Amino acid sequence: MAEYKATIEWQLAGEFRYETYSRSHSIDFGRGIRLAGNAAADNIPKTVAAAAGVDPEQQFVASLSSCHMLWFLHLANRKKFVVQHYLDEASGVLGKSADGREAMTRVTLRPMVTFSGAPPTPEQFAQLHEMTHQRCFIANSVKTEIVLEPRIA
Repeated sequence: MAEYKATIEWQLAGEFRYETYSRSHSIDFGRGIRLAGNAAADNIPKTVAAAAGVDPEQQFVASLSSCHMLWFLHLANRKKFVVQHYLDEASGVLGKSADGREAMTRVTLRPMVTFSGAPPTPEQFAQLHEMTHQRCFIANSVKTEIVLEPRIA
């Protein structure tokens, strides 16, 4: 069983008031990989929304998209399809879950894949994405509806 770590760090600067405290923080994945984090601008007061950073909702969408891509590349390679380029303009929707709590209720993955050589048939392409979705660790770990809209470029 593998374990994955991230260190999240935040420091108070100024007063700890809802309207003014910074939501900026750092996300350290080790190995020199560090991201600037923040809250989603729609979820915080406008007075503190200007700071740059990746919010948890974006990270969630990116995590699902990245996992899907990595499995797709693996399976395409195993099937002898040569992927030249992969672009996913993924998006997520924050809404209410069935039990009324705020949640990421839907993530749509829109991978556009370019192949060199013979591309898969539309049926093979759809099957590759379905197999990919079944294997993605992150997709298997969440309740969020995941919609696939794959296209061959």
